[in-house]
Amino acid sequence: MTNTIFDFVGDTVGDWKVSSMTTIKGNSLASVSHLTKVPKEELVQTETGIWTLKGIVSHLRYTEKEDKEKLVAVQQDLGRANSTLAAFIPIRKSEAWWNLAQDERRKIMENKSRHTQTGMKYLPAIARKLFHSRDIGEPFDFLTWFEYAPADADAFEELLDALRKAEEWNYVEREVDIRLVKTV
Repeated sequence: MTNTIFDFVGDTVGDWKVSSMTTIKGNSLASVSHLTKVPKEELVQTETGIWTLKGIVSHLRYTEKEDKEKLVAVQQDLGRANSTLAAFIPIRKSEAWWNLAQDERRKIMENKSRHTQTGMKYLPAIARKLFHSRDIGEPFDFLTWFEYAPADADAFEELLDALRKAEEWNYVEREVDIRLVKTV
């Protein structure tokens, strides 16, 4: 798999208008009015960027083959014409999480939190892409991007509520919830 780096640029202009920016846990990010998701090969440096977060599209780390096949069968790509709403949610987990062995983290995510099964209930209506950031020295471990149609906004809130109530979220020490509306 080729790892693709993306820059998420918070600025005063961009492809997505920020409708709200809420710090759930930990330190906030500087307020911005717009956000743009840019593949590294298309990045053009600006003088006005307020902050940039980098993330890599990588392999699924806790998903087993059967779940991956189910996800691939129903999950749709980002960029659908009717998906004019989005959420960008950077998350950092605690050192206690990262000190657990891989199999212990998987047990929490899938056996206790049922992360994949919870997300599958909302497919294909809500498209999602996870970007890994911890391994490249970024301030967040994961950058999660969701896109959905206005008609699916309530379903998205249900999904987020279910995920935040799961045991896995006890390990989250920083989370910023940025809601977006497509501008282009």
